[in-house]
Amino acid sequence: MLSLEELFCSVDDFCQRFEPQWEGQLLGNGLQRRKRARSLTLSEIMTILIAFHQSCYRNFKAYYQEKVQKQWSAEFPELVSYNRLIEWIPSTLIPLCAYLRSCFGTCSGISFMDSTSLKVCHNRRIKQHKVFKNLAARGKTSVDWFFGFKLHLVVNDQGELLNVIMTPGNTDDRTPVPQLLQQLIGKVFADKGYVSQKLAKQLLETAGIQLITKLKRNMKQRLMPLTDRLMLRKRSVIETIIDQLKNISQIEHSRHRSPVNCFVNIICGLIAYCHQPKKPAIAIDYNLLPSR
Repeated sequence: MLSLEELFCSVDDFCQRFEPQWEGQLLGNGLQRRKRARSLTLSEIMTILIAFHQSCYRNFKAYYQEKVQKQWSAEFPELVSYNRLIEWIPSTLIPLCAYLRSCFGTCSGISFMDSTSLKVCHNRRIKQHKVFKNLAARGKTSVDWFFGFKLHLVVNDQGELLNVIMTPGNTDDRTPVPQLLQQLIGKVFADKGYVSQKLAKQLLETAGIQLITKLKRNMKQRLMPLTDRLMLRKRSVIETIIDQLKNISQIEHSRHRSPVNCFVNIICGLIAYCHQPKKPAIAIDYNLLPSR
């Protein structure tokens, strides 16, 4: 993991470029309002939020009061109370989204795509749940039913994130694929949930992307190059990444009290993963790949 100083430098360098452009594009209502300066800068708030997902804490309040306020008071001399910081979190959503995109890797021509569920409450409490009303939806995975969102992601062979999209839980996995694979090249390997002759033809004709999936039981067998068969077996790399996002970066839990803060938590978890020095990756023998 990056040290606190390295993380802050990376975030602060981005904010110095991003903030002037962002403020220049904001629309006003013509009224003059007092803009009171905060004791913490935007980059400091973002650093604290991202560092939480690199710590061993499972509770943000305990992390802030025990780790940040007691151990990092020298690094953040103008710390505010926990309640005040929570009030400032929604203002970081747009900058965090932009910073996440700057952390994405480079497409190598071999990519892996998958989706995972993000539950926002237990199934027994779906009818009483109000925080994500009209946002989340009931969906189904290969394991069980859930209420929440789906996180669709695509990674390269080095385990680096290339793009992510979040949709309601009842969205078909194939629906966001054209948007998810924008600006990518080469071959994309996915599971049986992405089987669609129409989608594969559309991607090949419009973007030159070859979508390769396993066949379902009731489908006719087709010839497939040996290299593609071997790469399909390596698709577990993205499942390992999803496991790390949920269990190390903690992007999923059911204690959210605000939709915006939930999205901030997910984005910060993705950023924390992007900063991992060692990611799940696959070793590719390029001698096996067909020459062009």
